[in-house]
Amino acid sequence: MSLCVLAGGKTIALAISAFTLSWTHSVEKTEWREHWELTPAGLELAEAAVKGSGAGMEPGPDAVLREGWWVWEPGLAPQQRISLAASGATGRGWTLCHDSGCMELGAAAGDAVVLVPCTQPSGKP
Repeated sequence: MSLCVLAGGKTIALAISAFTLSWTHSVEKTEWREHWELTPAGLELAEAAVKGSGAGMEPGPDAVLREGWWVWEPGLAPQQRISLAASGATGRGWTLCHDSGCMELGAAAGDAVVLVPCTQPSGKP
């Protein structure tokens, strides 16, 4: 499977089956990360983790503290797309990491980024 990243009128196809998406919460200034897997059903959130808690950053009810992170399995249904919109309040956007490296997404306020499974061999969403 491949993940298509739609940003700035361009599409980037990444030949990956899983990725981690991380960012800093705009109010609490605390790091959040999610591990996603690409499956035939769509984008599946396998695990979420937050380094602390606060306004809008409550760990899930089954969260366990692991190396300073509250970690849990959210139980979210598979998603067909993940839409990200940069607020400009955190100083940076999101970081998407996979086996081959990392890339920053939505660094400027107002930048819109969409993550979708690529459905065509050409890498088009």
